[in-house]
Amino acid sequence: MESEVAVDRDPIVILSYARTPMGSFQGALAGATATQLGADAVRGAVARSGVSAAEIERIYMGCVLPAGLGQAPARQAAINAGLGDHVEATTVNKMCGSGMQAAILAADALAAGSVDLLVAGGMESMTNAPYLSKSHRGGARIGHDRMYDHMYLDGLEDAYEPGKLMGNFAEDTAHEYQFTRKQMDDYAIDSLHRAQRAQKSGAFDREIVSVDIAGRKGTTTVSLDEQPAKGDVAKIPTLKPAFSKDGTITAANASSISDGAAALVMTRASVAERLGVTPIARVVAHAAHAHAPALFTTAPVFAMRKAMEKAGWSASDIDLFEVNEAFAVVAMIAMRDLGLPHDKVNIHGGACALG
Repeated sequence: MESEVAVDRDPIVILSYARTPMGSFQGALAGATATQLGADAVRGAVARSGVSAAEIERIYMGCVLPAGLGQAPARQAAINAGLGDHVEATTVNKMCGSGMQAAILAADALAAGSVDLLVAGGMESMTNAPYLSKSHRGGARIGHDRMYDHMYLDGLEDAYEPGKLMGNFAEDTAHEYQFTRKQMDDYAIDSLHRAQRAQKSGAFDREIVSVDIAGRKGTTTVSLDEQPAKGDVAKIPTLKPAFSKDGTITAANASSISDGAAALVMTRASVAERLGVTPIARVVAHAAHAHAPALFTTAPVFAMRKAMEKAGWSASDIDLFEVNEAFAVVAMIAMRDLGLPHDKVNIHGGACALG
């Protein structure tokens, strides 16, 4: 209760944001590791914040696929972004919610008075997720060995039913809600159109910091999301189901495998005032929800309800919603269960279109 009173008196605020372009699987950002992408996002956010890198005290960075990155991925991102050795660093792994959880941890640390200025964000290079061998530590003495895909094993497969992809559970939920293939395809097509319009209008320009990729023919600068330009609306209805023979979920109405990073600089309102910088947003409330892993597609609905209750808001009080399109069905469930109009949800497209 004390922290809630303190937050009311001295709100948690966001000073700046930055993200890299989103790269397609084995695409334009394949030459950059997750920590390199994270460093670019952190550097960009700090540069836009109005505070110096020396004033940042802590960083939280989400990363689901850390194998092969080396020790302390969040610390690597911080140091490579030009933050000092004094900056405390924590890597967060909460699957799809890792970057969001990093921001929640940041808000809680600020509310507790543990720090005054910090960075929160997320970074991932699904392209560079390695293959793993479980047997070589003890010695693969005779016969064939097996390699495990880090992306599948630690990112996309259910830990409690080995070999079952989370997309299979999304199929089950789509069936329960009686969403048709056409409905999900139509949602994905709309997401793509929104992202393409946003890209064409320059709506993403204020978010993106360019990434330089070194190659054999020199350095290439990537400054645009890669996936929207590749999207072909005509192909979407023709794609085969991805998870079951007669299923409704495809590569198009699910999120793309991709690479990218994003970061925020956060503080308290009193600190921003003392430093003479102007916040761009205020953190009003946050919430999370957990239930059976097989029901993960519905968890955002419960988290949103909790957050709105904490804020004292109803859905009709809110102008815009961002709902992770891990699968189109996730956002569609949120719209149905919370009564959200589509023109308020993911207005610049979501993960179905961007990755």
